[in-house]
Amino acid sequence: MQELHDAPLAPLTTFRLGGPADRLVTATTDAEVIAAVSEADAAGTPLLIIGGGSNLVIGDKGFEGTALRIATRGFELVGTRLELAAGEVWTDAVTCTVEAGLAGIECLAGIPGSAGATPIQNVGAYGQEVSATITEVIAYDREAGGTVTLTNAECGFSYRHSRFKADPERYVVLRVRFELEDAGGLSAPLRYAETARALGVEPGDRVPLADARETVLKLRAGKGMVLDPEDHDTWSAGSFFTNPILKDADFAVFHARVKERLGEDVQPPAYPAGEGHTKTSAAWLIDKAGFTKGYGSGPARISTKHTLALTNRGGATTEDLLALAREVVAGVREAFGITLVNEPVTVGVSL
Repeated sequence: MQELHDAPLAPLTTFRLGGPADRLVTATTDAEVIAAVSEADAAGTPLLIIGGGSNLVIGDKGFEGTALRIATRGFELVGTRLELAAGEVWTDAVTCTVEAGLAGIECLAGIPGSAGATPIQNVGAYGQEVSATITEVIAYDREAGGTVTLTNAECGFSYRHSRFKADPERYVVLRVRFELEDAGGLSAPLRYAETARALGVEPGDRVPLADARETVLKLRAGKGMVLDPEDHDTWSAGSFFTNPILKDADFAVFHARVKERLGEDVQPPAYPAGEGHTKTSAAWLIDKAGFTKGYGSGPARISTKHTLALTNRGGATTEDLLALAREVVAGVREAFGITLVNEPVTVGVSL
C-alpha cells in the first residue's frame, strides 16, 4: 500500500475542492482494503473512503484521519455474469460490456466514478439503475469484522439510495456482481423519452448497443456530464440535488404554488414514483426559482449547460460551493415550498 501524510484530497475529486487528509492510503487489492479499514477501526481513527471522487464534497479544512483510496482492479465476464472490483472505472466497464454485446448498463455510460460506488447511490440515468442488474455486492462489514455477500434484496435499493448509504460507517464495498442480458447485440428496452427521441425510436424499443451508448454519451456531454479537464462545467459532482419525491397531497400543494407563481397553464414535471407518490424535477425547480444556467458571479457557479450541476470555475473553495448550494436550496424552498436534498456526500461540512 502507498501511504502519504498531509496529502491533498482535492485532486482526487471531480470538484477539485477540499483540504488535505492527515494520512492517505492507496489500496490496490481487497486484502489491502480490509487491512487498512481494520487498522483504522482498531485504532479508532476516522476513516474516509474514496473511489473515483465524483460524489464527494470535502471541507476546506480537509479530513482529520485516514483517507483510503480504493484502486483495486478486476473485470471478470463469464457469459452474462459480470464481476467488477470496487476500484474499476465505471464508464470503462460499461464500454467493455457493450463491446461484449451485453445489455443492461449501456445507458449508464459516461457516469464518472468507480464501480464500488454504484450500489451505494443506486446509480441511475437515462432510464436505467444499477439495481436492475446487480445480483450481489461483496463488502467488508466493519461491525462484524468480516466479508459478507449481500443479495440484491438485502441491499435495500431505492431511488438514489441503498443499505450502504443508509449505514455509511458499516460497509466497504469490495466487489459488485451483475447479471446482464444477451439480446443479440441490442440494448435493453429504452425507458427514457429523451434517449428514444434522440435515436428516432419509441420508448420501449431496442436499438444496437453501441448506438444507445453513443447517444447517451452525446446527451451527457451536452449537459457537461462527461468529464473533461478543459471544461469547467464538468468540474462538478454531476447532479448536485436529487429529484424530490412527494406524497400526492404534498404534490397537490406544490402544484397550486406553481400555478400561483407561474400561471394557471404551467404544469410542473410529474412522474409516478410508487403508490401515493410523485417525482418532480430538481432541475426544473431550480430554473423556475430563478437560478438559470451559468448563475453566479464567483468562482462557484451553476453549470452553463445544466441547472442541476454546481461547478468550480477554477479557484473556488468548498465554502464558495456551499454558499451557492445554500442559496439555491433557500430560493427553491421560498418559491415552491420544497427543500432540495444534496446528492453528493459531504465530508466535514453540511448544507
